[in-house]
Amino acid sequence: MAELVFFSGTMDCGKSTLALQTAYNYQQRGLVGIIFAMNDRAGVGKLSSRLGLETDAIEVTPTTNFWHVVVQARQAGERVDFIICDEVQFYSRNQVDQLARIVDEMEISVWGFGITTDFLTRLFPGSARMLELADRVERLQVEALCWCGKRATHNARTINGFMVTEGEQVVVGDTKQDEVVGYEVLCRYHHMRAMTARSAHASEISPGTLRLDGVHD
Repeated sequence: MAELVFFSGTMDCGKSTLALQTAYNYQQRGLVGIIFAMNDRAGVGKLSSRLGLETDAIEVTPTTNFWHVVVQARQAGERVDFIICDEVQFYSRNQVDQLARIVDEMEISVWGFGITTDFLTRLFPGSARMLELADRVERLQVEALCWCGKRATHNARTINGFMVTEGEQVVVGDTKQDEVVGYEVLCRYHHMRAMTARSAHASEISPGTLRLDGVHD
């Protein structure tokens, strides 16, 4: 039976790696699919992972109609056995509806990969619709870690390493530490307190500066 499956997690939890592995596994069985990507780090029309894996993909734009893409492929005599969709959080609600229609009316399984909430812990439109329509929602098992070592549950947007709480919902970035505008995964405790690795380090009191017994070194 065809399914609409949503694989979700924070940044750095291996979503794109799993998407690539899933496509590879089915291709090894002789199946043919369509891979969609959006705003990938490797550039337009690419799906890549931080581990260095990469493949060609169809770039998703706000005007992409998934139903039309599949229909046109079939009319051209191409097989479509499965569909891989990366960064589904950026899709519109209508585009997710198209994916569900493909599953129900064409009986093609669709695997969507994406993060659930934005840097303000609010649901992305595409992720919200996936949660509403998916036959299954799977949380990725590779856990990203907060700088404190706890499981990361939230995505934080940073400027020069310090967390920001204002701005557009979608600003493309990565978790590289040298980026001016970037992202960092945090546990709930540190996200609620806007404490990134850099801001926590900056606020540290040097050992010996203050002592509980009131004695200074």
